[in-house]
Amino acid sequence: MLVFLDIDGVMTPIKGWSRPRILEDGFPAFSLQAVKAIRKVLSKNQNVRILLTTSHKGNYSRQEWIEIFRNRGIDHQDLDKLNNNITNVSRREEILSWLAENKVSNNEAIMIIDDDKSLFDLPAALKQKLVSTSPMIGLTEELVP
Repeated sequence: MLVFLDIDGVMTPIKGWSRPRILEDGFPAFSLQAVKAIRKVLSKNQNVRILLTTSHKGNYSRQEWIEIFRNRGIDHQDLDKLNNNITNVSRREEILSWLAENKVSNNEAIMIIDDDKSLFDLPAALKQKLVSTSPMIGLTEELVP
């Protein structure tokens, strides 16, 4: 299974009135409910590949991301990131381009977990694979199919 995963508004809720707690590695803590939800995805599916779509993706190497996730209770090695979005395309375009470049079919087991509203305009087959979060709440177990 291929999981496109955002961070802000998904793993870390965005609450304008408070700053997120920053851990020793310099990155915000993930919400406990988001950690539980991702663990649920990982336990119910074999061979899960997580691809980070977050705007922070270019700030850390693949290995640093693995450590960031491990420090937050998610020990998963098959974690990577999309290329930096240097052309500033929408998240929708970023994901569609990656899928086309990597020749991923619509029949592939895919989950897109994000709060970006541009994803509502995905083609119908992909939109069905979208788990849209509320940015102030983030990912919860109830959202995981």
